[in-house]
Amino acid sequence: MRRRIRTPRAPIGRQAGFTFIEALLSIVLLGGAVIGLAQLFLLSVRNNQHGGEISQAMYLGQQQIDYLRTLTGSELGSFPSSARGESSDEAIDVNHDGLSEFRRLTQVTVSGTTYTVKVLVFPPREIATSASVLYADPAGHLVRANMNTVISR
Repeated sequence: MRRRIRTPRAPIGRQAGFTFIEALLSIVLLGGAVIGLAQLFLLSVRNNQHGGEISQAMYLGQQQIDYLRTLTGSELGSFPSSARGESSDEAIDVNHDGLSEFRRLTQVTVSGTTYTVKVLVFPPREIATSASVLYADPAGHLVRANMNTVISR
């Protein structure tokens, strides 16, 4: 004799599965998580761009200091020299697209055989700002690189 195994049945009117409220709530929670992750991604991209900008500015500042170290004492004393194609205030187009990405200011102060060099690199929105204003308050104008060194001859 065979026995029948009875399986419990859902009462009529009660179906297995998710209700509309449960599905809606899960969609809202999932959407909130995705929005949060998207904001973190955008913040990460912005921070990476800012870090890249600072790296480029530091490179430009170091490049100028390295150039000044190659000059003789008399050449340093006459910096900037138009005969050598030098400028103490430059708009720099890094990627040669016709738009300046940085503004580099260079100041050389002579004291006997010692030359104090200050190089400031600013974002392009400071191109129209007076150099004296930028020297007076570099941090207030979002300086990207502020480099100082002493060269002795």
